[in-house]
Amino acid sequence: MTRTLIVPGLDGSPDPHWQHWWAATDPRALMVDLSDVSRPVPAVWEIELASQILLHPDSILVGHSLGAVLIARLLTTWPHLRVRGALLVAPAETQGNDRIGGFGPIPEMPLHIPTTVVASRNDPWMRFDRAARLADAWGSHLVDLGHAGHINVAAGFGPWPRGKVFAAELEQRSLPMVVARPAEPRRRAV
Repeated sequence: MTRTLIVPGLDGSPDPHWQHWWAATDPRALMVDLSDVSRPVPAVWEIELASQILLHPDSILVGHSLGAVLIARLLTTWPHLRVRGALLVAPAETQGNDRIGGFGPIPEMPLHIPTTVVASRNDPWMRFDRAARLADAWGSHLVDLGHAGHINVAAGFGPWPRGKVFAAELEQRSLPMVVARPAEPRRRAV
């Protein structure tokens, strides 16, 4: 069974956030418990997420906001971790933000696993063109949700079934391709 690790962002994802809903409605999902969500420390969060990945190898990661940035940092810093795919929803810009500036600069290199970035054209935490550039740098599939704000409760996202669809698509993309070998020619006895 593939586990889904839900990675919250700054201030967590309390009810009725879609991440909380997902963790409560999907028996394969587990909310990653990160320390001090109001005053995050990058190295601590990286260790906490890495430990959950080590406990649940080959998981799908689902990060929102700073959680998406944390996943990108971890995948570029510790590429040996066994992760099947990552859904990076509404990444947050770290530059110029006192509360999350320590998480920057955001890495801009391939993540080497199937990833999808879901971004909004009016996200107050990151401009769409910046999210698109990151998706390109990471080698991610980009989903444009239009004018969806920060894809959180304030933007009208409590339950978000479409997020589960994106994760299922990632899981399918991460399956190893099976290459069929041509059948051996039959030899006829003469």
